[in-house]
Amino acid sequence: MWDEAFPSFLIGLREGLEAGLIVSILVATLVRAGQKARLPQLWTGVAAALALSLSFGAVLTFTAANLSGHAQEAFGGVLSLIAVGFVTAMVFWMRRSARTLSAELKEKVQASLTMGAGALVLTSFLAVAREGLETSLFLWTNVRTAGESTGPLLGAAVGLLLSTVLCWGLYRRALKMNLTRFFTITGAGLIVVAAGVLGYGLRDLQESGLLGGGGTYAFDLSGHLDASSWYATLVQGTLNLTVTMTVLQVVGYVAYLGVVMTMFIEGVRGGAGAPAVTSSSAAAVVPAPAATSAVAPAVGVAAAPAKGEVARGESGAAGAVAEDAEPARPRRPRWVLPTALVAVPVVVAGAVIAVSDGKQESSATVTVAEKDCGKGFGTPRPGQQVFQMHNTGDKVSEVYLVDPGSGAVYGEIEGLAPGTTRALTATIGSGDYAWRCVPTGGSAVTSAAVHVTGGGEVKTVKAVKPVSEDDLKGPLDSYKDYVDQGLATLVTQTRKLQDDVRAGDLATARADWLTAHLRYASLGAAYGTFADLDGKIDGRPDGLADKVRDSGFTGFLRLEYGLWHGQSAADLTPVADELAQNVAKLAQDFPGQEFDPADLPLRAHEILENTLQFELTGDTDMGSGTNLATAQANLAGTRELLTLLRPLLDERDPQLPARVDAGVKRVGDLLAAAQGPEGWTPVDRLPADARRRLNGATGQLLEDLAPVPALLEIRKAA
Repeated sequence: MWDEAFPSFLIGLREGLEAGLIVSILVATLVRAGQKARLPQLWTGVAAALALSLSFGAVLTFTAANLSGHAQEAFGGVLSLIAVGFVTAMVFWMRRSARTLSAELKEKVQASLTMGAGALVLTSFLAVAREGLETSLFLWTNVRTAGESTGPLLGAAVGLLLSTVLCWGLYRRALKMNLTRFFTITGAGLIVVAAGVLGYGLRDLQESGLLGGGGTYAFDLSGHLDASSWYATLVQGTLNLTVTMTVLQVVGYVAYLGVVMTMFIEGVRGGAGAPAVTSSSAAAVVPAPAATSAVAPAVGVAAAPAKGEVARGESGAAGAVAEDAEPARPRRPRWVLPTALVAVPVVVAGAVIAVSDGKQESSATVTVAEKDCGKGFGTPRPGQQVFQMHNTGDKVSEVYLVDPGSGAVYGEIEGLAPGTTRALTATIGSGDYAWRCVPTGGSAVTSAAVHVTGGGEVKTVKAVKPVSEDDLKGPLDSYKDYVDQGLATLVTQTRKLQDDVRAGDLATARADWLTAHLRYASLGAAYGTFADLDGKIDGRPDGLADKVRDSGFTGFLRLEYGLWHGQSAADLTPVADELAQNVAKLAQDFPGQEFDPADLPLRAHEILENTLQFELTGDTDMGSGTNLATAQANLAGTRELLTLLRPLLDERDPQLPARVDAGVKRVGDLLAAAQGPEGWTPVDRLPADARRRLNGATGQLLEDLAPVPALLEIRKAA
């Protein structure tokens, strides 16, 4: 939480101090001019600016609440870019204006005094509103980036509170602070933060489809760094740098940071000769109300006229007014203007939220029991909303919001324990809805259906047709046959490899090793059923005490190490014998092993996750340089599995298979390009552009495959 609070703390501190200094200067100017009676007008403008800023934040929050996923990404991305622009302009404006801020504001206040109450209110309103709107926008962006509100809001609150204390201390001359140095340091920090916000905004726009290159990654450190670790979380929370970033994100981040930081530093150096703005000097930005008249001109506030001069000026003005005055008009109550200025932004924000239907998700309590499902369920309104599911029965239950006609699932809760309540969020459109409760060991109970109308504005309401074990039985049986045939072939190939090693023909053994290893790599979806034999056949030396020399290191990778590191046939014969023996045992045991049907949809994604983590990084290369060949075999196994699951996927998301097919072809073409007449190119010898394209295409394919497990999850609602 604290890492996510820091950027908001920085913006709250800096913007709060800027706004506080402005207000302090305005107050001091009125006090020095003997116009304390006009202070309520100034505070009215400040209050109106605060109301506008808070209303702006509410509009941003609520109007985005019911947007579709892609629309929310686009909305957030565009506002992130706007926030970066505002913060950049603010940093340069304050660096340029800090030395003359007091004089400029003093001139505006003096002009306002001659024009009446409205002008003074407008002056204070405009002076503070800019800082408030920037704070609201940047804080909203930080909350969205962090994915939660507690840290950013707490950081902003602490920053604003600290800025208030600092402004009070400066105003009372209780503190000494070099404000030029302060704004320089915080400006540099905000430029770094803004660069991260820019990168995050670009990623949002890529995910929304407004910008391309979402699958082209500059780097992917997910295989080497834990994204949930404290140090990764700290870097992500403070700088918005993640373990995986696209080329566009990195280019935008580096370009912004390089250009803007250079301009900022050059500007600071260029202004180094000017006198520093300090709270303890005569050039202080915030003058004290009790300062002597000798100090006042230096801070840009003219000395107050003598008492007699004020009297003569007021007397003359009063006489002029008396001569030309019209009959007196009834004066409006003093509370009208302040109330109107504060209320108008709030009312306008409420109207915008109401028109945009940006209501927060509603919450209704629905009960779950063994024989009574869905009590308390009325006709819901269209749009996204939350249902509080409360289990009043004695058994753990699965709960589904379904289309009673087709059985399609709109939302679900697994394992709702007795006496507990959990939230289920669903998007409601036009159609029929019912609750289906499945208690452990009991029969499914379905509530009465309700019909919803008027959901035409809800563009995307996704429902998933439930999958049963029977639905997966056919693909599972077909895949078992595929693995059985592959293992039978593998037995023959490993025996040939064993004979090569025993005969001392290590050159032939290298070629036969690759053939056998690729066959095994193409059976990836069955690894979960191979139990301990998988580690013996294709285990890595990671975690072993002596690494590659450890006696527990066996199988294909151990044999690869020996064949490509000059070990003798005598040394490798026991390794080849053990490999052939384990493969034969696997082929014998596999038909009798249990294969959970629910695992089948998971494997397509998991195979390529391992490919990206181990093969495309070269981590499992023991000397042959054939990681890309193994990746191609993994891809072939994935393609085989997807072919068997295709009918089920077509029923549930007709666009997904075509998208996945295109991704598989793209990755396959990139891998094929790495094979030349002399063999496979090792991963570490791939050109940087080719490796980046391959990693990006594989990462995009993984994203395309991510919905498969959810679409084909076995649900008791079926």
